[in-house]
Amino acid sequence: MSPTHTPDFPLTAVEPGRWTTLAGPEWGNPGGGLWGGYAIGLCIRVLEAEPEAVGEALSLTLTYASGLRAGALDIRTRRLRQGGSIGVWEVELSPAGSDQVGVHGVVTLARRPRTPAFAFATMPVAPAPHDLPSPEASGDNARHYGAAAFERRTLEGFPPTPSGDSRSLAWVRPRRGSLDKALLGMITDNSPPRAMYALGPTIMTTTLTLTAYLHATAEELAEVGDDFILVECEGRVGGGGASDERSNYWRRDGKLLATSEQLAWYREVRRASPE
Repeated sequence: MSPTHTPDFPLTAVEPGRWTTLAGPEWGNPGGGLWGGYAIGLCIRVLEAEPEAVGEALSLTLTYASGLRAGALDIRTRRLRQGGSIGVWEVELSPAGSDQVGVHGVVTLARRPRTPAFAFATMPVAPAPHDLPSPEASGDNARHYGAAAFERRTLEGFPPTPSGDSRSLAWVRPRRGSLDKALLGMITDNSPPRAMYALGPTIMTTTLTLTAYLHATAEELAEVGDDFILVECEGRVGGGGASDERSNYWRRDGKLLATSEQLAWYREVRRASPE
């Protein structure tokens, strides 16, 4: 595997299985923690640089154990198993100098053989992205939630409001180069929490676990370039502090590039009554 170096993920090898990086403030959210999509991209990027890793990212499951903040991070990589085509790796992200794991990931890498393709899912009908307005993010939103790295043009379901329908559609494209595995993984955490579609924006929410399946090969993603992909997202249920969501990610020609499942933790924010 050839290392991919980008200014967004400056990696320094310390020793076998040990790395450091500097997470810039542009990856932080208003609450102070790093955007969850950053951790996804970093897990993929570090394995692209790992000299013993074989193949390309096929799936990953991240557990957000505790919040990470912008600044220096320590990264640990460990190969759990390597077969003929499939390898399984563990990645841990921690604040520099700490033994407290912030994000734990299990990533499956694969050599992708040529096999007959099939598809049961179909892409939703949607207007072309350039037929939609391109509002520029302002204030804090211009710097948070990946807005610096991705352009988003919403078709429906934004901003999130309680309506009885959790579905949203949006075209998303990278601002900083061509789509690849790490950027596709990051987009899987680029939709508003589904609890907001039931309860409104006055909730606190954080991702507990996120699993992304990166169906497209590296070659199929290279054909996208810096074009838009369609993000289809919906929630199913919430209660007892936990809510779920699932998403599909489509190329313009109807190719399903990725799917994801996410479990989030939420609570209502109670406002003080005016006296």
